[in-house]
Amino acid sequence: MEEVKNTKNSDEIIEEMFKAGAHFGYSRSRRHPTASPYIFGVKNRVEIFDLAKTADLLKNALDFVSGLAKEDRQILFVGGKNEARDLIKNAAISIDMPYVAGRWIGGTFTNFPEIKKRISKLEELTKQREKGELSKYTKKERLVIDRNIANLERFFSGLLLMKEMPKAIFVIDPKNEAIAVTEAKKMGIPVIALAGSDCDIKDVDYPIAANDSSISSISFFVSEIVNAYKKNKGSSNKKA
Repeated sequence: MEEVKNTKNSDEIIEEMFKAGAHFGYSRSRRHPTASPYIFGVKNRVEIFDLAKTADLLKNALDFVSGLAKEDRQILFVGGKNEARDLIKNAAISIDMPYVAGRWIGGTFTNFPEIKKRISKLEELTKQREKGELSKYTKKERLVIDRNIANLERFFSGLLLMKEMPKAIFVIDPKNEAIAVTEAKKMGIPVIALAGSDCDIKDVDYPIAANDSSISSISFFVSEIVNAYKKNKGSSNKKA
């Protein structure tokens, strides 16, 4: 089966981005030099993205995601800022992908063997609790175990599906997630990122220069990534 193409034309994409408020950047004083090529102008002291260029960047990102989907490759979704957390979590869950919808744990990539141990510990304790195997402990001991499970869930529940290093990472706001981006680049993991005008995008393989601070804009781009994955998932393994 051939890759499913996005049927929207450029004008339709630009109109949808405009409605979502994707064109809003920050003030010029906050602009990172690497974002300069994607700025169209200024309105009411707020920089405006050139959505025609953003559309091209989005297409490149979606083509890459579609290729990963064809091979059933895993993408880690990352968005710890308040506007992105629920969107990132729900999007990842909808396509059975791992996610970090909170603080990035240093070493998630660079010390992955240790992270895997934590994930395995969470799985083990959760299964024991579900099977009632914790009843053999005293009330005080169970309280300690429950607190341990809660702590592990807080940091690692979104990573339960990540049995090996992902083939890419999708980030909302690479400035806010600088540690995640740095670790990904160090480990050779391609980075896809929705990046506002204050972001350094030189280390982002597939940047999408647009508003990364409003729920409507983040929601639009997250949906585009998810839909591209859904449409092409496993298509290389299916017969035409």
